[in-house]
Amino acid sequence: MSAVTPSVTAEEGHLKRALGVPALVLFGMVYMVPLTVFTTYGIVTQLTGGRLSVAYLVTLAAMVFTARSYARMSAAIPVAGSTYAYTQRTFGAPVGFLAGWSLLLDYLFLPMLNYLLIGVYMNAAIPAVPNWVWILGSIVVVTVLNIVGIVSVARANFLLLALQGIFIVVFVVMAFLTITKVGTVDFMAPFTGDGSVEGANPIFAGAAILCLSFLGFDAVSTLSEEAKDPTRTVPRAIMIATVVCGLIFFGLSYVSQLVFPSNQFADVDSGSLDVMTAAGGQFLNTFFTAAYIVGCIGSALTSQASVARILYAMGRDGIMPRKVFGHVSLRFATPTFAILVVSVISLVAIWIDLGFLASIVSFGALIAFSAVNLTVIKHYFVDAGDKNVFNNVVLPGIGFLLTAWLWTSLSWLTLEVGFIWLAIGVIWLAVVTRGFQRPTPVLAIEE
Repeated sequence: MSAVTPSVTAEEGHLKRALGVPALVLFGMVYMVPLTVFTTYGIVTQLTGGRLSVAYLVTLAAMVFTARSYARMSAAIPVAGSTYAYTQRTFGAPVGFLAGWSLLLDYLFLPMLNYLLIGVYMNAAIPAVPNWVWILGSIVVVTVLNIVGIVSVARANFLLLALQGIFIVVFVVMAFLTITKVGTVDFMAPFTGDGSVEGANPIFAGAAILCLSFLGFDAVSTLSEEAKDPTRTVPRAIMIATVVCGLIFFGLSYVSQLVFPSNQFADVDSGSLDVMTAAGGQFLNTFFTAAYIVGCIGSALTSQASVARILYAMGRDGIMPRKVFGHVSLRFATPTFAILVVSVISLVAIWIDLGFLASIVSFGALIAFSAVNLTVIKHYFVDAGDKNVFNNVVLPGIGFLLTAWLWTSLSWLTLEVGFIWLAIGVIWLAVVTRGFQRPTPVLAIEE
């Protein structure tokens, strides 16, 4: 029995190719948010005993191998859908669906996380306005921008990234001015730690949490059907965004630990505010809040765009309701209904706990990262018969082992929630295939 291969109807619009390498890199960098290093700064600094910089290096090493796998698969399969599309084409439709379902866990929750952070920080700055007002307002603005079109997102990305860049320069300059006034500074402290926690395991546990910071390089691959010359531009953009942001994360965490060499914070969830006060007083604190909010808006903008396109790929394939998720607006050339669904789900940010959200975002990402590393081995070495063992087995194999290792370092609560999500995915797949009696719907796309 062959798989179902539905086609896009004439009444539906089509995604428009409008993005080059610079726009794709900006998309990935804004998605990752250069200032996201401060989101879990206090938590991971305490967890690693002051070795946040080392944890970032471990995460970057794992992500470089995985980014390379995404780059290779985006060149081989230049379609929307990212992990879902790669595993579907390589391991079959059922595995592809479950991989995409895992990725949805962090993609659906990341916009929600950004909206919640916007509410928390804006409420702290203007206590008279409750969190839910800021959350609702930001959801409306981001949704409108995403519906209007991917080009508007790319233009907004440049402005959002520029403000964060200005803040980073100001922060680094003020931090070093503060350090020079202190006198003796231990420049190795961010590597050796403060002695409160010993051993390598805490570093790996911290590195697993920091995978949240790198959610974005994979998101670039979801724009393959809106990129110019996607087999060339998307792989380049993935690698550039990963390395550049990884170095920014490391540099910011290193400077922060030099200017504030302690893991004792007034509030561990907002430990970054102690760093800003130490580096530049109230001025830098206020500037940071403004830049961080801008970063959250940018991340919400890009993460909502990405998850809407993954839902669109699944809807177009028939694995999700096609009339809703497989629809593309003729006027705006965007998956309008999928964008609106993500916006409605994001309203949960008004009620959900920040700690719970942050604890589960990395689960789906690491599952997806592991799967994509395996698709490289299957696609190139097994299916295509390319027997270059180093490129097609060793490098993606290292990426798989590193991401699997980080995955096992997550908390038990995170793993429990993640497995429940996977179980729901299996149940939905059973419903769609009538108890696995029918083939999983797929769509054959020829570039």
